[in-house]
Amino acid sequence: MTTQSAAIPAFKPAATSPALTAALLVTLIAAATIAGAWFFQLVLGIVPCPLCLEQRYAYYLAIPLGALVVLAARGGAPRPLLLAGLAILALATLANAGLGTYHSGVEWGLWKGPTDCSGPVVNLGSAADLLSKLDTVKVVRCDEVQWRFLGLSLAGYNVLISLLMAAIAAWGFAATAKR
Repeated sequence: MTTQSAAIPAFKPAATSPALTAALLVTLIAAATIAGAWFFQLVLGIVPCPLCLEQRYAYYLAIPLGALVVLAARGGAPRPLLLAGLAILALATLANAGLGTYHSGVEWGLWKGPTDCSGPVVNLGSAADLLSKLDTVKVVRCDEVQWRFLGLSLAGYNVLISLLMAAIAAWGFAATAKR
C-alpha cells in the first residue's frame, strides 16, 4: 500500500516561486498605476494626450498576462510557459519605458513629437465644418505638461514605473530559469 506522500512527488509551496512573486508584483503595480491614471483623468480632469493613451497599452497587457502567469505558477505550469510569460512582461514594460522616455523628451523639447499631438494644425476642412469641429474637439498636446511633481511629469513617472516592472519581471525570469 502506498502512502499519499509516496504517490505525490515533492511539492514546493507556490509562495516560494520567483515566477509567482514577480508576476504578482508586476500585476499589482500595473493595476495600481492604471488606476492612478484613471484617477488623474476622471477625478482630477487631466485629459491624456495620444502618447499618454499609448503608454497605457503595456499596462492593459501586463494586468491580465501577469494574472495568468500567477495562476500558472500556482498551478505548477511548466517552466517554459512561465518563462515565456515573464519574458513578455519584461519586454512590454521595457518598451513602455522607451515610449515614456520618448514622450518625456517631447515634453522637454529635446525632439519633436508626433504631428497629431505636437505639430501644427493642418487640414481644418471647410469653414462650415470648422465651427462644428471646434465645438466637439479638445486638443491635448503631447508637448505640454499638464502636471508635474518633483520635476517629473506623468510620462517621467511612467518611465520609472515601467523600468521597475521590467526589472521585477527580468528577476523573475532569471530566478525561474535557474531552478
